[in-house]
Amino acid sequence: MYLHIGNDVVLSRKSIIGIFDMDIGTDLHAAEVFLNAAQKENRIRTVSDDIPKSYIVCQKNGKTLVYLSPLATATLKKRWTDNVL
Repeated sequence: MYLHIGNDVVLSRKSIIGIFDMDIGTDLHAAEVFLNAAQKENRIRTVSDDIPKSYIVCQKNGKTLVYLSPLATATLKKRWTDNVL
């Protein structure tokens, strides 16, 4: 199964480690450190030019990637549970 996270980006649900809210998640020091490290290591993928509302952490080919999505976590959760592409 797959999860559409915005624009033309679709991720395998098996690769997804977690889905996090940008506003809440970045308030935590650990999340801020994680995102800064991912950015420095070029592991951030931007889905849209819109302001990101969520970020999705995935494991692909043994590498942890972070996708910045314009979709809210509630929308992604609904798509996950409804199996909507």
